[in-house]
Amino acid sequence: MARYGMAFDYTLCIDCGACETACKEENGIPLGAGQRRLWIETTEPEGDYYALVRDAATFMPRQCMQCEDAPCITACTQGAIWRDENGIVRTDPTLCTLLGHCFEACPYDARFIHTGKHYADHCIFCADTRLARGETTTACQITCPAKLRIFGDLDDPESEISRVLREREYFVLQPENGTRPKIFYLKRKEKRDL
Repeated sequence: MARYGMAFDYTLCIDCGACETACKEENGIPLGAGQRRLWIETTEPEGDYYALVRDAATFMPRQCMQCEDAPCITACTQGAIWRDENGIVRTDPTLCTLLGHCFEACPYDARFIHTGKHYADHCIFCADTRLARGETTTACQITCPAKLRIFGDLDDPESEISRVLREREYFVLQPENGTRPKIFYLKRKEKRDL
């Protein structure tokens, strides 16, 4: 099977919200700020009004990091969190009792309580919907007007994500946690003189 991951060319993000809306629509999540599988973290520009440092302003797409060593799996005492055949960390809503151990264990603040279904939810790369139908893209990826999301099989050397990770420098969030995230942030491309 596959080992899915996602890379963000995050400097292309314009904070339009299309990814979040598409995700909620695809996965039956009620609209509203408190319900999210993904979100955009904003860093404001630095300086005063007449001398803003615009390069300091960023929009960082955030979601479940789909960690190789996912602390939420070991923290869940109910056995509700597991990894499927494609390496995607999933939650069984019928086993989740909302004890909150996964919330405490996740260093990325990537879980929320799905009020409609009453369980601890997070991004699962559209595994229940798009991937289950045989599609090879996520709702957030296909909807992004900036095309900053690259999704695919990390074990397939010919996949777009594998090619991009070979060709571009990248970083992961909070590497000191040792969780080995499968969400990668592509570093800025060097500006060329014209």
